[in-house]
Amino acid sequence: MKQKLIDKGFVYNKEDDNFDGEFNGTNVTVYIGTNNNKVWRIMLVDKNNIDETSIKIRFNRLCSQFVNNKRYRPANYTEYTIPAGEDISHEMLVNEKIYEAVFYQKANTALIDSLSIKQKAKEIVLKEYTQEQLDNPTEEEKKDIDFATEAAAVVVAYELSSMKPVWFRINELFGKYCISMYYDNEYNKANGEDL
Repeated sequence: MKQKLIDKGFVYNKEDDNFDGEFNGTNVTVYIGTNNNKVWRIMLVDKNNIDETSIKIRFNRLCSQFVNNKRYRPANYTEYTIPAGEDISHEMLVNEKIYEAVFYQKANTALIDSLSIKQKAKEIVLKEYTQEQLDNPTEEEKKDIDFATEAAAVVVAYELSSMKPVWFRINELFGKYCISMYYDNEYNKANGEDL
């Protein structure tokens, strides 16, 4: 991962073990989180803090870029953008509001083992039908089983995409703002296996 960042023009800071460079038109510092030598998180933090108006524009632009990018889907159907007249300093300080947006990287089903998707879909379908019904369905059961299998495969693909969230939030420091962005890989995250 370090070499990939260097290849993209990021400069390694050995003393702080991070990288500096430009990402999506903004100067950022990049941190890499690992678990058992596997990357589970990449965090990008704006190098320069900006005023409230500028951070709203930056946050809304990021939301729009993710919504319009076919490689991502929103975590929910909440509208993430900040209205023009909203006083974010007041909202953050008084109401403890968090300005955050969450998206998921869509699973590339062409690269995923289709047999594993089919197997997981079959496990879901077996909760409704017996193995005998799957092996020798009646004409009516066949239509229902085919529909249930396709629906289960969609659910499995959806769950796979949920394992790679991308989220960002506004941070405030002394009346200035920046965005921190996180690319997570839940497959590599620590789950207590070392306890």
